[in-house]
Amino acid sequence: MRRVALVTLVVDDYDEALRFYTEALGFHLAEDAPRPDGSRWVVVEPGTEGGGTALLLARAKGEAQRARVGDQTGGRVGFFLHTDDFARDHARMTAAGVAFLEAPRREPYGSVAVFQDLYGNRWDLLQPSAS
Repeated sequence: MRRVALVTLVVDDYDEALRFYTEALGFHLAEDAPRPDGSRWVVVEPGTEGGGTALLLARAKGEAQRARVGDQTGGRVGFFLHTDDFARDHARMTAAGVAFLEAPRREPYGSVAVFQDLYGNRWDLLQPSAS
């Protein structure tokens, strides 16, 4: 079986990013291990069961990477967080201070609202329509 296991998200600070993803978005910390070069291997997952795509939170090194923090996809929505209960997760995330850029809307493919992470990357919170 083949799958995308990790997607790297370049961040300014490990602990700041870890707090946002675990506390505001409700992700699960899967791994936080020191690396020999002084960096850390920090992996968060949207669920606790594993098996899905996880995020590798990678601290920016150098000016080129720092310039990409918060704009990894040129201003487009680059990440899609699926949920089985849009209203619950939208309310929880809003209460946690997540910045939604629009009111929730209903589309043929499901319930959706765009939000920004703490660096400005755009995400869809999406509850897909039943197929």
